[in-house]
Amino acid sequence: MLIRRERAADIAGIAAVHRSAFAERAAVPAGPDSAPGAAPDPVEVGLVGALRGGDAWIPTLSLVAEEYGAVLGHVCLTRAAVGPFPVLALGPLGVLRERQRVGIGAALVHAALGAADALDEPLVGLLGSLDYYPRFGFAPAARYGIAPDRPEWATHLQVRPLTAFEDRIAGEFRYADAFYEL
Repeated sequence: MLIRRERAADIAGIAAVHRSAFAERAAVPAGPDSAPGAAPDPVEVGLVGALRGGDAWIPTLSLVAEEYGAVLGHVCLTRAAVGPFPVLALGPLGVLRERQRVGIGAALVHAALGAADALDEPLVGLLGSLDYYPRFGFAPAARYGIAPDRPEWATHLQVRPLTAFEDRIAGEFRYADAFYEL
């Protein structure tokens, strides 16, 4: 398996990954690249497209897991903010349903965090599983004086400080606009 940057030729494969990974939670009509009669697309499919078309998109931080030319998983980091400080947001993260629980998602998260750290980014935030993300060093955002801009997110907002993190980075966490347009 290879973890690499997303290429233009991967866009349909990335949509298929998120469609597979989140199919049980689908909530919007199937997209134009869906098979006829397909189930509704999960919000993550549209979110990746919206992020890709926005100012928060960072092409170097959209990564795929590939094996024999097939896209098995995807993760992206996009520009977010904690108060006036630029930080990153992780997500969505998806792996083809039939390839889950074999370490592909973990490899993508490790690669994304390593790439962000190498770019001197200070912090990565996410809304996610309290059982899954702590293994990568994520901790409740409140521990660092960081709160979500939506109170209902407080229990699941987690952050991962990186090498360039400074204690003065505190305040309200805000995702890219696309996350609020779901």
